[in-house]
Amino acid sequence: METALLGFCNWSTLCACAALKLPQISAVLAARSARGISLSSLLLELAGFLVFLRYQCYYEYPLLTYLEYPILIAQDLILLLCIFHFKGNVKRAAPYVALFVTLWFVLTLQKWIIDLAINLCTFISAASKFAQLQDLWKTRDSGVVSALTCSLASYTCATRIITTLMTTNDLTILTRFVIMLALNIWVTATVLHYRKTAVKAE
Repeated sequence: METALLGFCNWSTLCACAALKLPQISAVLAARSARGISLSSLLLELAGFLVFLRYQCYYEYPLLTYLEYPILIAQDLILLLCIFHFKGNVKRAAPYVALFVTLWFVLTLQKWIIDLAINLCTFISAASKFAQLQDLWKTRDSGVVSALTCSLASYTCATRIITTLMTTNDLTILTRFVIMLALNIWVTATVLHYRKTAVKAE
């Protein structure tokens, strides 16, 4: 029973993450606009994903407990390029990409660096969600922010709470997923609220 549950959580998370950003990317491409998407939120999220992936690799955790992160990072990079493209300057993405590549190598120079980074990772990831919430509250418009993407992110956090409890039982990682679950639900609710408001206004 436990093995079946773990397998379901791992594979359903992987499948959800494979499609996680696709509704968001599709909405941006269809609208030819990145309106409503917070650049600072995306950059913070990407940094959080990189730190988290590097930490899991460094401590050689089971591959299935973090296999979705390379996929999420690739999707975030595509979304980042889309944002800069529709803002008229793709070249502005280059310094950020260079910074993230440097970060990848610096994180494991010393054990204390990766340990400190993973403790900060929860704050970085939470800050990314607050940046998105702040943009939504400020504009009172969900723009092209995808509620489906936010919902899938909530689901993956919930399944990762289960897999963490069943495998590594790492308290730092568990805390991160609990906080991110709450924030993802909050972002989803906010997006849906402003979408309803916009529909009523029409």
